[in-house]
Amino acid sequence: MQVKNGLEIKTILPGSLAEKSGLLPGDVLLSVNSHKLRDSIDFMFYSNEDSLKMTAHRGEKIITVTIAREEKRELGIDFNPFKVMICKNNCIFCFVKQLPKGLRKTLYIKDEDYRMSFLYGNYITLSNLGREDRKRISEQRLSPLYISVHSTNKSIRNKLLGTTKGPDILKELKFLTENKIRLHTQIVLCPGYNDGKELSKTISDLHRFYPYVSSIAVVPVGLTMHRRQLIKPVEKEEARNALKIIESFQKRFKKRHGDPIVYGADELYIKAEIIFPSIKEYGDFHQIENGVGMVPLYMDQIRKIKLPKTLPRKKNSLTFTGLSFYPFLQKTLAKLPERENLNISVIPVENNFFGTSITVTGLLTGRDVIKTLSNKIESYDVILVPDVVLKDGEDRFLDDITLKDLEEALGIPSKKIASTPEGLIQGITGEEK
Repeated sequence: MQVKNGLEIKTILPGSLAEKSGLLPGDVLLSVNSHKLRDSIDFMFYSNEDSLKMTAHRGEKIITVTIAREEKRELGIDFNPFKVMICKNNCIFCFVKQLPKGLRKTLYIKDEDYRMSFLYGNYITLSNLGREDRKRISEQRLSPLYISVHSTNKSIRNKLLGTTKGPDILKELKFLTENKIRLHTQIVLCPGYNDGKELSKTISDLHRFYPYVSSIAVVPVGLTMHRRQLIKPVEKEEARNALKIIESFQKRFKKRHGDPIVYGADELYIKAEIIFPSIKEYGDFHQIENGVGMVPLYMDQIRKIKLPKTLPRKKNSLTFTGLSFYPFLQKTLAKLPERENLNISVIPVENNFFGTSITVTGLLTGRDVIKTLSNKIESYDVILVPDVVLKDGEDRFLDDITLKDLEEALGIPSKKIASTPEGLIQGITGEEK
């Protein structure tokens, strides 16, 4: 339930400071130390004191509680989520608008909320910031933020955003960086719009705000077969041209700052058929969740994992992945040390739901997985399902197929594993850490 004023408490951790204070689920916190609360970020910001005086609504009553923090212990309060600010742009490559009907309702939400950017790394265009928003970002140090720039040319950027009222992104970045807000930026590469000279200009413009613009990711546009706009995909030639531009800037930036600053997404290297840079070239992997360095890091980590000398019993495991990651995972698994009772196979799944141009694992649906594996599971004991294909906190694919549905359709157990080398090895060996 959304409340107009204050924060509604969803749960209280048993034995926590909040429980000892007498707070209850359903209470609506109104203020902390006289500071009014708008959302969970306000609570995080104002509750970082040794002594807290809170007011809350409980039914028709207003109650007051006092909490003394003990060595910065967590308070043990979980709030209902705040209402997300919706994007009003009409981006020509908007992935939400490329979704077919019948998926989870939450997938159709186009958020443009700086709070979600701060909390979860969601990318925003800064197209709906008001004066109070900018003031709050500055005062509460909501840093880092993740910004979709796409182009610093206002005309081109507005075409990409599908609006005539887009903000001057350079002015927005100037304000944020002058207030020492760190930014991780992305350029969704759309051939014919922001590639070539325009890509070079955008990277150069963003570099002016370094070090507060801490990273720049160049990501190829993702296009499903359900798109309405006619957009050219990034093919081998476009990917190679983009990487040439990126690498030329990387050399210059490394010489000047010791930091590449700009990075190509893994998919660009795969499309260009170019070997990934070494692990050390990715620095702190600021944009790994954006597909930058994910594949080379995975391959590097899995090579370093030590398998147990013996396994308790023989188990034939099967896992799956998207087309783009398949050759890398297959090659890596083939190099695992031989162990008695160790048997793991990986199968690529083509994305027929969104279209074959979508090759990442995270966008595979349960139906496509079932269809691909249905005649390949006879000799296997378990299917290892990477959690990246499932909704956070739920065993459910994008198309609402559940792990139970998968098991019933294929007739063998399925097991969710972390989408990491450790998760895969633990799934294979049956060991949990």
